Amino acid sequence: MGVSDAVLLAVDAGNSKTDLAFVAADGSVLVTSRGPGFRPQAVGVEAAFDAIAPALAEAVAKGRALGLPVDSVAHVSACLAGADLPVEEKELTEALRARGWGRSVEVRNDTFAILRAGLAGSEPPLGVAVVCGAGINCVGMLPDGRTARFPALGQLSGDWGGGGGLAAEAVWWAARAEDGRGGPTGLAAALPEHFGLRSMTELIEAVHLGAIAPERTHELVPVLFAVAAAGDPVARALVERQADEVVALAAVALGRLDLLSREAPVLLGGSVLAAGHARLNDRIAQGLAERAPLARVSVVTAPPVLGAGLLGLDALGAPAAAYGKLRAHFG
Repeated sequence: MGVSDAVLLAVDAGNSKTDLAFVAADGSVLVTSRGPGFRPQAVGVEAAFDAIAPALAEAVAKGRALGLPVDSVAHVSACLAGADLPVEEKELTEALRARGWGRSVEVRNDTFAILRAGLAGSEPPLGVAVVCGAGINCVGMLPDGRTARFPALGQLSGDWGGGGGLAAEAVWWAARAEDGRGGPTGLAAALPEHFGLRSMTELIEAVHLGAIAPERTHELVPVLFAVAAAGDPVARALVERQADEVVALAAVALGRLDLLSREAPVLLGGSVLAAGHARLNDRIAQGLAERAPLARVSVVTAPPVLGAGLLGLDALGAPAAAYGKLRAHFG
C-alpha cells in the first residue's frame, strides 16, 4: 500500500471523552466516533483501552457499511491522557500495538494534539502549547523532533491549577470565609448557590457524603470566574495565579527549546483557556509579553482529534493539500 491509498486512525483520548477518526492520506475523513474517557491511571492500561474499544468497533462498522477501507490501517496516531512519563508512553505504545489496530503506532501525550492542531500547514511542528482543562500541562516541539515536557502529575510534580485545582482552591477559600478562619469572599455564597444549597457547610457535607459527586465540583470553575469578574479579590487572585502559572510553563518550555530569541507560537487550549475569560487571557498575554516578547499567542478551539490526525499525516508523509482538507473537515 502506498502513501496515496493509506488510511490512518487518529485517536484523541482525554480524561472525559475519546474521539476517533479514520483519515485517508489525502486528508479526507472517512468516519468518526466518540467514546468515554481514557483513564489508565485509575483503571489500568488494558481496562482503559477496553473502555474505548466499542467506539472503534462502531466506527469500523459504519465504515464497512459505507464500503470504506477501514479494515487496513497503516498508522495509528494516538494522543492519550496518561502518557505523561516516558515509561507510560512506552507502556501505552506496547499495549496499543498489541491490539493490532494498525500496522504502526505512535503514542503521544494528549497535549501534543492541541499543539499540532494549532499549527497551520504541513511544515514540521514548531511551538509550545499549554492546556488548561481538568488539569494543566505544557509541551513544546521543534522540527527536528526535540520536545520540552513536564511530568504533569499534579501537586506531586509542582503543578498548580487546571479546572480541578481551581475548583479545589475556590472551595478551600470559601470554606474558610464561612467559618471565620479566612477573610470574606463572594465565593462563600456563590459556590453552594450553584448546587441549590444555602451554605458552604451544606456543600461540604454533600460532597463528603456523596450526594454531589466529587467530579461535579469542576462545575464551580465558571462560578469562580464570574465572581472574579465581579471584582472579588480572593477569586481574582486565583485567576491571576492561574494566568501566571500558564506564563511560567510557556516561558520555560520556550527557553528549553531556545525559542525565546525568535518568533514562535504559544498555543492555549483546554476548556479553561478556551472559555474566553478576559482577565485570565489578558494577564497571560501581558505576562508573555514581558517574559517572551516574540511569542505569538493564540487560543486553539479546534478539536484535539484534528491534531492527532495531523500528526498522523506527518508520519505518513502525506501531501501538503491533505492538511488543508483535514482542517476544513473539522472547521
